[in-house]
Amino acid sequence: MTETAKTEPTRTVHFIEEIMEADVASGKWGAPGDRSVIRTRFPPEPNGYLHIGHAKAVCISFGLAERFGGTCNLRFDDTNPVKEEQRYADAIAEDIRWLGFRWPGAGEADAQAGILHASDYFPRMHEWAVELITKGKAYVDDQDAETIRAARGTPTVPGTPSPFRDRPVEESLDLFERMRRGEFGDGARVVRAKIDMASPNFNLRDPVMYRVLNTAHHRTGDAWHIYPMYDWAHGLEDSIEGITHSLCSLEFEDHRALYDWFIDAINEGRPGEWGEPIHHPQQIEFARLNPTSIVTSKRKLRQLVDEGKVSGWDDPRMPTLSGLRRRGYTPESIRSFCETVGVTKFNATHDITLLENALREDLNARAPRRMCVLDPLKVVITNWGEHGDEQRTEWMAATNNPENEQAGTREVPFARELFIERDDFMEEPPNKKWFRLKPGGEVRLRYGYWITCQEVIKDDTGEVVELRCTYDPQTRGGDSPPPDAEGKVRKVKGTVHWVSAGHAVEVEVREYDRLFTVERPDRAPKEAPDDWDWLTNLNADSLRVRTGARLEPNWPVSDVERSVGTGDFADGIARLQFERHGYYAVDGSAGDSRPIFNCAVTLRDSWSKK
Repeated sequence: MTETAKTEPTRTVHFIEEIMEADVASGKWGAPGDRSVIRTRFPPEPNGYLHIGHAKAVCISFGLAERFGGTCNLRFDDTNPVKEEQRYADAIAEDIRWLGFRWPGAGEADAQAGILHASDYFPRMHEWAVELITKGKAYVDDQDAETIRAARGTPTVPGTPSPFRDRPVEESLDLFERMRRGEFGDGARVVRAKIDMASPNFNLRDPVMYRVLNTAHHRTGDAWHIYPMYDWAHGLEDSIEGITHSLCSLEFEDHRALYDWFIDAINEGRPGEWGEPIHHPQQIEFARLNPTSIVTSKRKLRQLVDEGKVSGWDDPRMPTLSGLRRRGYTPESIRSFCETVGVTKFNATHDITLLENALREDLNARAPRRMCVLDPLKVVITNWGEHGDEQRTEWMAATNNPENEQAGTREVPFARELFIERDDFMEEPPNKKWFRLKPGGEVRLRYGYWITCQEVIKDDTGEVVELRCTYDPQTRGGDSPPPDAEGKVRKVKGTVHWVSAGHAVEVEVREYDRLFTVERPDRAPKEAPDDWDWLTNLNADSLRVRTGARLEPNWPVSDVERSVGTGDFADGIARLQFERHGYYAVDGSAGDSRPIFNCAVTLRDSWSKK
C-alpha cells in the first residue's frame, strides 16, 4: 500500500532535543556520540482513555526516541487499584499503536507483549522503602490524611512535624511490615519521607510514600495491602528501566526535587552494604497541550460518560483518541498538529482549529471524492425520454481526487430521477445572488447536465416534495452548451451535486458540532454563582443524525484509488470527502446495518463565523 505524499510540517529543534544532543555528545549516558543510548518512557495510569492532550506527550516521548534511534517504553503506572482497569490499559495500548508508535518488544499478535507495569516493581520499591526507614530517612505516621495536610503549613509558615517523626526505626519497620500484611484499615497509617518540614517546596515537607489500601489489584490480586504514591514510584520505575530522560508535563516541575531526593537517598552509602548505586535519570518538563473548546480532565471526561452526556469514551464528540479515531481523524493529522504546536516551557492555549486544519490538510490530499445528498429532494427530468430510452442510465466521468491525478476517474450513473440537496432549491430566493435552483432557473449538475426547473410539486402540507425539470443534452458532463445560431452564449453560475435516485445507497450521516459552546468550558465566569456547573456549557445541538441521506453507488472505493493511496488508510477506516460538505468516515460500530458515516470535519471552519 502506498499513500499520497503530503507536506510535513516544518520541524524545529526544541529544547528537549537540544539537551539530548548535548548528552549524547558528552557521553553522559554511554559512549560519546552513541545516540542509541537514549531511553524515554510514556507512563499512563490505566484509569481512563487517552485524550488529545496525551497525544502530545506520546509524540514527544516516542518521537524523540525514534529520532535518536533509542527506545521508548510503554509502562503503566498502575499504583492505584481503586480506579484502574485492564480495559483502560488495552485501550491505551491500542491508541499508541494507532498513532504509529511501538515500544520495545511490541508484538502484532500479542497486544500486551513488551508492556511494562509499575506493579512489577512493587517488591523492589518495598525493599528500598525498608532501606530508607533503616537509614532514618522515612517513618511510619499514624496521623490521618486530613491531619497531615493541615500540618504542612503555608508558603510563609513552616509545617508542623508529625509527633511520630522520630519514631524508633525498629518500630517503624515493624509497623510497615504489618501494613504490608493487611493488619490495618484503609488510611490508618502511612509511610512518610523525612525531609524538611520548613522547605519552601511543599513537595519536600515529609511527603507520603505509601498508604494502606486493602483493595485487590487488577494484576497482583490481594498480594499487597500497601500501594506506593506516584512521587515515590515515579523515579524508581525510571531508574529500574534505565531511562535517560524522564519527560513530564510542566506541573511536575516542583516535584523534580523530590524525584532527585528519593534516588539520592537510596544511593547514600552506596556502594556499600546496600549494594551498588541505582541509576539516576534526568527529569525534564514541558508545557502540556491546552486546546480550546474541550476538556482534558479525565475526571470530567469520566463524568460525561457516567452521566450519559455522551455515548461512551469513544463518542466522536469526545477529545479521546478513540473518539477522534471513530470520528475520522487520522494519526498523521494528530501527529502533525502536535508538531505544529511545538514543545516549550511556557503554558499556552492552543486553538482547536489548528487540529481541525491539520485533518483537512491530510484528507484533502488522500480522501476520495464522492457525491452524497444529505437532505434529498427528488428531481424528475421530464424530457429524458425525448433523447433516448426513458429508462436508460448514462454514466458520467467523475474525478476521484483532484489532488492526485493517478487516482483517475469513476463512472457515476445519471438517470431520469435524481436527488439534489433540499437547500439547493429555493422557491422564492432572497436576492439576485441566489445561483442555485429556483423556479424557471437553470443550474449545472456537477459531472452531469444542465437542468431547468419547470414545475414545483408540493404535498398537502405545502412542503416541496418534487421538482420537474428539463435537461439540455448538449451539456453532458456539465460542459457549457455551444453558442446558438446567433452566436449567443448561455451561461450558468450555479453548480450543485446530485445522485441517481435508482442507484444511490441510503446511508445514515452523523454531523457533529463542538461539544461545548465556549472556548474554556471548565472555567467558571467571573460572576458565576457558587453552584455554577461546568456542564451548563454543553452544546445541546452537538449531534445531528440524518437517516435518509443518499450516497452515490461508487462505495467502497476502487482498487485504483487504493493503489495510489487515496482510497486506503493504514488503520482500515474508510474516509471520503462528500463534495461540498466535508470529510466523513465510516463508523465501525454500525456492524451489518446500513452504512453510517461520521462527519470528521467540514470543508471550512464554520465555528468561527458563529
